[in-house]
Amino acid sequence: MSFKKDFVWGAATSAYQIEGAAFQDGKGWDIWDVFCKEKGKIYGGHSGDIACDHYHRFREDVALMKELGIKAYRFSINWSRVFPNGYGEVNKAGLNFYNELINELCNAGIKPYITLYHWEMPYELYKKGGWLNRDIVEWFSDYAAFIVKEFSDRVTDYFTINEPQCVIGHGYLSGNHAPGYHASIRDTFTMAHNILMAHGMAVKKMRAAAKQNIFIGIAPTGSMSYPDSNKPEDIEAARIHLTRSNDNLDYWAWNVTWWSDPIFFGEYPEDGMKIYRDYLPEFSKEDMKLISQPIDIYGQNIYNGNRIKMGEDGKPQVIKRYDGFPKSALDWPLTPECLYWGPYYLYERYKTPIYITENGLSCHDVISSDGKVHDPNRIDFTESYLKQLKRAIEDGVDVRGYFHWSLMDNFEWHSGYAERFGLIFVDYRNQKRIIKDSGYWYKKIISENGESL
Repeated sequence: MSFKKDFVWGAATSAYQIEGAAFQDGKGWDIWDVFCKEKGKIYGGHSGDIACDHYHRFREDVALMKELGIKAYRFSINWSRVFPNGYGEVNKAGLNFYNELINELCNAGIKPYITLYHWEMPYELYKKGGWLNRDIVEWFSDYAAFIVKEFSDRVTDYFTINEPQCVIGHGYLSGNHAPGYHASIRDTFTMAHNILMAHGMAVKKMRAAAKQNIFIGIAPTGSMSYPDSNKPEDIEAARIHLTRSNDNLDYWAWNVTWWSDPIFFGEYPEDGMKIYRDYLPEFSKEDMKLISQPIDIYGQNIYNGNRIKMGEDGKPQVIKRYDGFPKSALDWPLTPECLYWGPYYLYERYKTPIYITENGLSCHDVISSDGKVHDPNRIDFTESYLKQLKRAIEDGVDVRGYFHWSLMDNFEWHSGYAERFGLIFVDYRNQKRIIKDSGYWYKKIISENGESL
């Protein structure tokens, strides 16, 4: 068994990274609008003020998706474009933009998948405490229910929060991302609990607001773990390594189980409760019941992983990468095995259908003398990773879809426009779009449903 006939072949983006129009048509400020104005925070002083100007060019971009044969498009709603203050008065122009985008996708035969939060926190809510304020459970869930009420006549698939690990790890531990605040360890655990509570309350309210049956998930991330060999002890070592809580408090947010166990099992992982006990907020059984609202799909953003073997002491051991180990332009290691073992272990643990909600490669792409963009390394990357995903499916892992990151080059957070992940090249001087070789290669893979992989 390889890819099912209804396998979802898609591409993904996020609002702040592509939309631009940051201060147009009644949109409120979000934390990235503010963060990008801080000197020295973003490579080159770049910002998402204009980005790919998708706000004005979305019809052109949907036409390119159709040309590539893309079956599904995962995009995020900028919360502050719809609710400038985070709640209360609706910005009709912003709502209309997403309404027209969805219509354009549906007319092109492309299925929309909505992410409700890809880090676009309204600045007005941040000033009220943001994720540290328990009221955000209601703010976020009311916003989520509103979006579902407006769009569930056409959109059936939703992800509540993208990469909560990054929300806390980059936004409040390292401070590399908006809002760029170094919070106390205790505060980060409070925020994490509120994120999970907001997710759970959103699931409840979204189902109540839906005009038809909808499918709800969340899209976490993490470095996967894969075994050094097929020896049972190495396979077990990688399983343990992936599912254990991170004992380095500076990086505690980078783990799988703290974010996913409460959703699927209704409790935080036992080892984490011991490691983090001095920093945890008070929470009740009712909190955990809310967090563990049943979800339908489990998104996972997977880019790389660590090779693990069982050490002589009976503990997982990370194998050091050899000198000259292959890496992306962003210095991320190239480890296609992670797209087999990551879904394998996650499906084994959580027994919920998986979507690969992000996977892709940053390359040093240029327009060649023939006017085209040749990116054989991205083709090689995607082919090697998809072969591993196909193998996981053949071994019984229920993977329903794959969203390539990204549809187009975009504002890559603190890296600004220095990194290019797209299947489509964007010339930021004139907003010209050029489909890369990888885009045409992906079109072929989609048309044959991955049979040649």
